Amino acid sequence: MFKRLVLAVALLASAPAFADATDRKFTIAALPDTQNYMDYTHQTAENFPFDAREMFFDQMEYLAANVESQGGEIAFVTGLGDVWQHQTMTIDPDHYMRGFRVDPNSVFSKIFAPSQKVLDVEMPAAKKGYEFLMGKVPFSVVPGNHDYDAMWTDSKFPSATKVEPRDMSTIGVLHPGGLSNFRAVFGEHTPFFKGKDWYVSANDGGADSAQVFEAGGYRFLHIGLQFDPPNSSLEWAARVIEKYKGLPTIVSTHDYLSTQGERKPNQIIDGHLVDPQDNSPQMVWDKLLSQHDQIFMLLCGHQHGQAVRTDKNMFGHEVYQVLSDYQDRGQTALDAGVKSERPVNIGDGWMRLMEFDFTGKAPVIKVRTYSTHYKKLSTQVRQYAAWYRDHEDPGMSDKDFAREDDFTLPLNDFVERFGQAAQAQSAAAQP
Repeated sequence: MFKRLVLAVALLASAPAFADATDRKFTIAALPDTQNYMDYTHQTAENFPFDAREMFFDQMEYLAANVESQGGEIAFVTGLGDVWQHQTMTIDPDHYMRGFRVDPNSVFSKIFAPSQKVLDVEMPAAKKGYEFLMGKVPFSVVPGNHDYDAMWTDSKFPSATKVEPRDMSTIGVLHPGGLSNFRAVFGEHTPFFKGKDWYVSANDGGADSAQVFEAGGYRFLHIGLQFDPPNSSLEWAARVIEKYKGLPTIVSTHDYLSTQGERKPNQIIDGHLVDPQDNSPQMVWDKLLSQHDQIFMLLCGHQHGQAVRTDKNMFGHEVYQVLSDYQDRGQTALDAGVKSERPVNIGDGWMRLMEFDFTGKAPVIKVRTYSTHYKKLSTQVRQYAAWYRDHEDPGMSDKDFAREDDFTLPLNDFVERFGQAAQAQSAAAQP
């Protein structure tokens, strides 16, 4: 599978700007939408056939065992949001004071009703999982819409009196608000990040955050942005990029690409449509990603499935945008006897492993999809397309579906932009 390295890389942001040029391969792990593992209804205490959170713990144990500091290849882990499932408020105080109101929804009002079990079951499980990574590897977690304190159908875009099963426009528009819960677990002052040299900046209490890590002979900047980031988040990100000028930069946010590879929000969860201070995916591209030449990659989750697109920024350089979201994969639940005509949302242990390979003439990213439950890559599972294709990409051939989770991105202009390893970094990037 992924060859382990015996060379550990210094992970201090205050380390020399020139990284170790002998480290020519490394992996970034992207962990999308773990909400269904944490969901309190997916545990044996609620008569579910297994504790789904154990599948999440298996993921985190696998990551922790394969980081560079333990002899593996994983140099950085990014959590793409929707860490847990439920909310604790009907509407957060800030939105209420600004005039937002809740519209009852026959589909979602019960699903998103406040629950104490978020605090008792879901958030503690999320915290326990990420504790596997503490002290072993730099990582980031961004808030997805489910990680907000409240999620409601806003009265400005109410649901229809009768919600039609196949017409999503009749459901209304959902909006999330409040990040007290997220900050309690992943805020900048929590033990995960406080005092860590690689955690170099935060905004909005840690809803947005920045990390610096070393791998492949380079120092990288990673920026995590909250769901539909407001202007203040994008302005903060621009300042961080200026401070760490010249570092190859990856951005993670929850919602950005559709499964068709379009920069558009989920149809029923559109923060910008409800609240003009928030930015849509296209606005994030226009205002931030395309404007800063050192950004070469965007990672996202949220929309069920996979997609990838490449666009040139205003400087003529490529920006790779990658969607990964496996939350509606539920073969494990079906095998456990759960009866359902629709996919049972679990996740089946799938995650993205992106191996950066600088050993050849031109650098590449080998994108692979791995399940810690099945302990196999997607290409090694004979039933892969049969299990997942028809509800993710109906009509697609087995071969084409397999390609969605196993492909290579050529870093065509990476050396042009950032120089040869250990020769291109600027001392100005020192914090």
